[in-house]
Parts: sequence; C-alpha cells; structure tokens
Amino acid sequence: MTRFEPRSAPPTSSGFDLPPAWPSEAFRDAAAAVARLEAIYDRNTRFLRDRFEAVVAGGGVPERPVRACYPEVKVSTQSFERVDSRLAYGFVPGPGTYQTTITRPDLFHDYLAEQIGLLIANHGCAVTIGESTTPIPLHFAYPEGMNVEGALGPHMTWPLRDRFDVPDLTHMDDAIVNGALERVPGAPRPLAPFTGPRSDYSLHRLRHYSATSAHHFQNYVLFTNYAFYVDAFIAHGRALMEAGGGGYDAFVEPGDLVTPAGASAPADGQTPERMPQMPAYHLVRGDHSGITLVNIGVGPSNAKTITDHVAVLRPHAWLMLGHCAGLRNTQRLGDYVLAHGYVREDHVLDDDLPTWVPIPPLAEVQVAMEEAVAEVTGLSGYELKRVMRTGTVATIDDRNWELRDHREPLRRFSQSRAIALDMESATIAANGFRFRVPYGTLLCVSDKPLHGEIKLPGMASAFYRRQVDQHLAIGIKALESLRAMPRERLHSRKLRSFEEVAFQ
Repeated sequence: MTRFEPRSAPPTSSGFDLPPAWPSEAFRDAAAAVARLEAIYDRNTRFLRDRFEAVVAGGGVPERPVRACYPEVKVSTQSFERVDSRLAYGFVPGPGTYQTTITRPDLFHDYLAEQIGLLIANHGCAVTIGESTTPIPLHFAYPEGMNVEGALGPHMTWPLRDRFDVPDLTHMDDAIVNGALERVPGAPRPLAPFTGPRSDYSLHRLRHYSATSAHHFQNYVLFTNYAFYVDAFIAHGRALMEAGGGGYDAFVEPGDLVTPAGASAPADGQTPERMPQMPAYHLVRGDHSGITLVNIGVGPSNAKTITDHVAVLRPHAWLMLGHCAGLRNTQRLGDYVLAHGYVREDHVLDDDLPTWVPIPPLAEVQVAMEEAVAEVTGLSGYELKRVMRTGTVATIDDRNWELRDHREPLRRFSQSRAIALDMESATIAANGFRFRVPYGTLLCVSDKPLHGEIKLPGMASAFYRRQVDQHLAIGIKALESLRAMPRERLHSRKLRSFEEVAFQ
C-alpha cells in the first residue's frame, strides 16, 4: 500500500533559495482559480530555469540549494450532500479535505476549469489555490524537455541533486488510480487521479516515445499495431488539410510537423532524424477534440507503456484498431471482430489490475463502433453479421504461441468462447478500465493459423491494401460519433469505484 501524505514543508529561505512565498487564496470562480494556478506555475518554473541558466552561464556552484514547488488545489467540505447526483465525477465522496498538486495548467486549462467549476457548483464551496510543499524537479521546469546534465558540461564537479531537486520516482506511482492508497489519519485525501510529478513524468515520456509535444495530443485516440494504418492516416490527414481541413485545424506528424488547414505542406516543425518507438499523428481541433493515432507496434509491453502516459491527459475515449488471428473456421480474412470481453494473458498489468477483475464492454462505445461499421460497409441489421462478429478477444504475450504445444491454450480459448487472438487489445482495454478512460476494440482478421491460413508476406500485402483504408475509416467515424455524444454519457459511473477522486 502507498501512503498519501503531504511532503514536509520546504526549508526556510535561510537554508534554500526559494521564490517569495505566494499566499493561498480561496476562489469561487473556476476561471480565476485556473489563472492563479497558471501564475504560480509560471513564476516557479521560471525561477528554477533562471537559477539554473545562471549556473550554466557562470560555471559556479549555487550557494544554497534551489527549490520551487508545484501549485495545488485544495477543497474542504463538511457535508455528504452534492447538487447533481447524476454525474460520475466532479464531487468528493464525503466530508474532509482534498488536495492535489498541479502541473502545466496551460496544457490542462480547459480540463481544470471544468473540474474546479464542478466542485464549486456541486458543493457550494470555494477552492483554495496556493503553493504546495512538493518540489518541482528541475528537469520538469522545462516542459518541452532539456538535457540539464548535458547543459552543465563534462566538467561539472558537483552532484546536480545537491543544489536542485531532481525527479523522484517514489512520488510518481499509480496508487491513487490503482485503489492502493493507504489513508493517513488527518492527512488530506487525493483530489485527482494523478499528481503533478506523475503527470510531468508522463508528459516527458510522451515526447520521447511519440516525437510530438503533449500539447498536440487530442481527446480521442486510436491505437494500432501496424504501420499500414499510419500510412493511411497520414494520407487522410494531408488530404483533409489540402482540401481545407474538413473540420480540423491542422495535421501534426512526428517532429511537430504542423500542416495547417488549407496547406499542402508543413508550415512548422522538423522531421526527426529517426522515427520514435511509437510515433503519433494528430488531427487537431482547437478544443483538443480531434483525433490522435499512435502506432504502438507489437506487444502488450508497448500497449501498457503508451497508455500509462496518454492517460494523464485524461482523454475522452481510446480505441484499438489492429489485426488479429481469427480462431473460428467460419471467419474470413478481412472480417471484423468487435470485442465484448477479454482473456487477459498479457500479464503486464497483473500487479496493477488483477486478472479476476472483469473488463466489461461499454455500451456507448460498442454502439458507436457497430454503427460505424454499418455506415462504412453499407451493411446493417442481420446482413452486418456477414462481415463482423462480436465476441471475446484473447490477448497473449507470446507472438509465436503456434510453435508450442498449443493444446492447453486452445482449450482455454475455446472455454472462454474467444473468437480472436492478438497481443495488445486486452492491455489497452484493461488500462482504460484502470484509468477510467472509455475504451473499445475493433480488430480485423488477417490470418487463421488454426485453419492453415498463416500470415505470409504475399497474402498479408494483398490483404492490407484491400482492408486498411476501410478499417481506419470505421475507427475515425466511431470516434467522431463519440465526440458528438454528451460527455456525461461517455464518462459514466460504470468506470468509477467506491470512493473516487473528484477529478475525472
């Protein structure tokens, strides 16, 4: 179990070089509260950067350790009552004091305004904005990344952590979202699923893995396990921009290559020297309601890694679009599989979310995907069964499972009524469940190893050319349908546990 307790108060100015104290203040206006969070964050991160850059320029050692802390939101209530009991979030579970540290209020501006506004409206109380006692690591004071050790050069003779706070993994775990938080009597309880340091860690990891800034990520996300989908998405995004945007403001590729609506080529950014591990592409809208596609590659480890980090952005939905092995003789190559359950043999989440936890289908997402298949294929009703089956998807961590004695796993797959097998879908769905992000899976059968149709280069190439464009169109259509849905329907109570944090 992990304890949630405030860090010890920062030392006095005689021991540390600190910015002037910023007194806490109560707010009943969400916009004003967010503006104060931005002011504190900007002042404190600028303070750290200025002190560090002075060291780099002068080559000396700071006389005192340098420190600045994250801003925080705190709310206290004495009642169990709330105004709107229909909502899945936006309220605290009972009387007490709740708080969270905040990072990048510029990036999370709209999210914070909504969450704080709901707290004020639901409980009729003010929120308090001030400085926390949690130090901002120097590395995180550079939102777009900075090799701080490299900036000091090879002749640095003193440990960086002697004079600046550095990232501390002991304060970046997922105890809150995992429900593993040990409550400390008298200590404030968590207000948000992720703390400031945990969010900062993921924001920097997103740039590393995707080669795009976290600012470009959108609230509706597609994950895929094949580069063919990336090629199709790039072609779609560039064509939309050249034709005027089609409801999107820009298309962003790795290297933060930004092609604005109405343009035929990027107007900003630089192509990376080499592609990142999990490149991301973004059809951008001003309110972040566009679509992001991430090529996660193959395997449950990648699937967990990227969703661990995307989750801090609090997306409204993510879907897995990819290829799978069909397990039934009645399936044909190119058929679709709409997952309504999962056999979890990926193992990467076993310690965070036990396998006995069911990962249920979400009605809103299921309906949106089925309707998208019908619209794109032109089939409906009973005829839709010609190209799509709904059933259980088994996810495993061994790509070459066929080379083992597979009688035992096949019996499990049969007993579970599995109709498809892959290496990522259950991981993405389970992490959606764990992080309270609506999720769904639509796969396409690309081989049938149990029936003599294995994935070979010639067969696969012909299949990809025929099927990928249609599959991607279905995924985009489904996300656009979810975008049109009222938020309170999509973020329903189905993903919330007994005592939840207030922030979505």
